[in-house]
Amino acid sequence: MFDSVGAALLGVVVLLGVAGLAWAGGSQLRARLSRWIDRADARSDGDTRADGGARAGGEPRPDGGYAGERERDTATGPSFDLLRWFTTVDHKDIGILYLVFGTWAALWGGTDAMMMRTELLTPAADVWAPETYNALFTTHGTTMLFFFVTPVFFGLGNYFLPILLGADDMAFPRINAIAFWLLPPSLLLVRAGLLTELLGKFLGIALPLGDLEVLFALAPPAIGWTMYTPLSVTLANPQVDFFLLGLHLSGVATTMAGINFIVTVFTERAPGVTWADLDIFSWGMLTTSGLILFAFPLLGSAMVMLLLDRNLGTAFYAIEGGGPLLWQHLFWFFGHPEVYIIFLPATGLMSTILPKFSARRLFGYKFIVYSTLAIGVLSFGVWAHHMFATGIDPRLRASFMAVSLAIAVPSAVKVFNWLTTMIDGDVRLTAPMLLCVGAIGTFVVGGVTGVFLAAIPVDLLYHDTYYVVGHFHFIIVGIIPYMMLAATYYWYPILAGRMYDRTLAKLQAVLLILGVTVTFGAIIVLGMLGQPRRYASYPAEFAPLQVVASIGAFVIGISVLLLVYNLVHSYFRGPRVRDADVWDLKESGPAGAFSREWRWFEERLEEKYAADGGEDVESEAGDGGTTGSVTETTESTDGTTADGGETVE
Repeated sequence: MFDSVGAALLGVVVLLGVAGLAWAGGSQLRARLSRWIDRADARSDGDTRADGGARAGGEPRPDGGYAGERERDTATGPSFDLLRWFTTVDHKDIGILYLVFGTWAALWGGTDAMMMRTELLTPAADVWAPETYNALFTTHGTTMLFFFVTPVFFGLGNYFLPILLGADDMAFPRINAIAFWLLPPSLLLVRAGLLTELLGKFLGIALPLGDLEVLFALAPPAIGWTMYTPLSVTLANPQVDFFLLGLHLSGVATTMAGINFIVTVFTERAPGVTWADLDIFSWGMLTTSGLILFAFPLLGSAMVMLLLDRNLGTAFYAIEGGGPLLWQHLFWFFGHPEVYIIFLPATGLMSTILPKFSARRLFGYKFIVYSTLAIGVLSFGVWAHHMFATGIDPRLRASFMAVSLAIAVPSAVKVFNWLTTMIDGDVRLTAPMLLCVGAIGTFVVGGVTGVFLAAIPVDLLYHDTYYVVGHFHFIIVGIIPYMMLAATYYWYPILAGRMYDRTLAKLQAVLLILGVTVTFGAIIVLGMLGQPRRYASYPAEFAPLQVVASIGAFVIGISVLLLVYNLVHSYFRGPRVRDADVWDLKESGPAGAFSREWRWFEERLEEKYAADGGEDVESEAGDGGTTGSVTETTESTDGTTADGGETVE
């Protein structure tokens, strides 16, 4: 049986082993890489790609590397060169890797949620054991927040932000790749308890269980995603150390990526892209990266102290030291800015996509930018509203209540501007627009319930009830994933070079909105009735609403399966895109609606089909078997406009 020190040391060994394997991938890999570099050095054409970057063999990138011969071209369809995916430093490739990883993590964390809702169908804990339930909401929260939401937004940012800025790549391509490749081992460390248990049971078919004791020593941690002390210090489970190491490593990766985004926005903008012309999504990613720069290092330091308390007997969080409240202060100083770290990119996507389908320019571009910056500043002044029930000084509580109420103002400014953009517009209810409209609704509900929780008397009444769960999830499962999916649907032709089934996408969007509203509406009512959260069992009088919430959750699960099917099937069988204006942006709105990323995509398509001699490329469609170009098989479903004229021609 491993003790905690052994588990921590083994975690370090695993990380070093992963790094060693990445370097010592075999002489064949190194030989191929060497040949690539030699071929690049031998070429001297130095011409440029359509997006302004160097072609293979041209001038070296800022990090000293070369673009390589196998740069991704979405216009040519799927590519499955595994060696390229493992060695790429191209921002588009890394963006795709982030998106795939985030989707995988979402499915894993979503499975945890479905297991919890299955348990809550009955008042008694008769499906899973209470310990299993506690472990489920621990791993569900950490997986979704650290390994789903942030990687998906970083994937979209990696792919599109350099294009929107007119840059050839991120400022530090190699660091960009390292930041991504730190995430898979981080997730494996966090979820190691489940993986080792499954491995032990599989090997137990052929080996004596006594020889596999080491694999069963690691159990999924049941400490909650907030990792409150003293439980997280005293729990005799070596997996807690792996859990903390994995989260710390993911924080390092996120910080590296955040620095890269900041430097890219400041130094890699094309000459015509001024601060006044910067698109809203780039503003959101820039502000998010600034928050990351201040929040994640603090969380890493707090977790190092927690590891020291667990393994070396220090007293950072002991009563004679800082006490359990010290952990809460440090964690929530990170934790509430983290909410805005994953919220601001979603608002940037909303401000980018919604005007395109409203046939109007974004109302109040400057106020959207100012509200984004205001949220970033104020987010570091609200953390203690999570601690109103801890008995902290009433004067401190009052000050944090004031700031918590004030931060609702810039959020309300965004909602006002979004609604005003749609007024008198030619709204087209495409799948992205359906998700935008649904996101505004869920955000209003989540925001208003948050205003109530910011008031000390109300918070004391509803603290640790399902009301908090409902409020939080109306944001975290409402506007944030909605905008991820809206952006995926909107930019899917660029990402995949093909089009998806638009009717199925609309059905999926409606099911998702319905499921979220039913699930978390019922959960808010449960909280108002006083049901405490984080219990596997509950009084029987709450059962009807719990069943309603579980049914809504299963509807969410069905919508996610439809999404995955539509996107994966369309990636292989969907109609190829031949006309970059798949949303009819050139004709249905003012100048600028066909923005920089679409013009870049149009140039790539023109290059491809010019090289093919202008021949039609046919493909089986994903919307009923018809074939041909997207413009022939799908109807125009879009409005237009740039987000405030920020796109520079």
